[in-house]
Amino acid sequence: MAKSKESTPQTAAALTAQRVDKWLWAARFFKTRNLAIEAVTGGKVHVNDERVKPSRQVRVGDTVSISKGVESFVVCVRGLHTQRRPASEASLLYEETEASRAAREQAQEARRQGYLADPQVDHRPNKRDRRHIRRFIGKD
Repeated sequence: MAKSKESTPQTAAALTAQRVDKWLWAARFFKTRNLAIEAVTGGKVHVNDERVKPSRQVRVGDTVSISKGVESFVVCVRGLHTQRRPASEASLLYEETEASRAAREQAQEARRQGYLADPQVDHRPNKRDRRHIRRFIGKD
């Protein structure tokens, strides 16, 4: 009598560790596992202040630093899950530190202030505008 192969998914309670790339994907920091792997190998993700490989196991209580574009996150792992769940459930897998949240909001405000300080032109300069620009620069 042969044993049948039953594929039972591991529940979140049974997990004690999970690959960092899979956790980043499940926690919705990256849209695909491949993007998570690229970020980890590129040095954008650190676990407990150490540069890691995608196969590094994360456990509940670990601190993960993530640099994604212009934003940086420092989160504490609060849960593990084998599947990608809705955002409301994925946010339960981590807790962002207060210092990280404050720094991110401050950087966002600085970017917003810089955008407001730099005037945005909605069209190309016409002949009259170019004449004014040349006069302002002193080439006329």
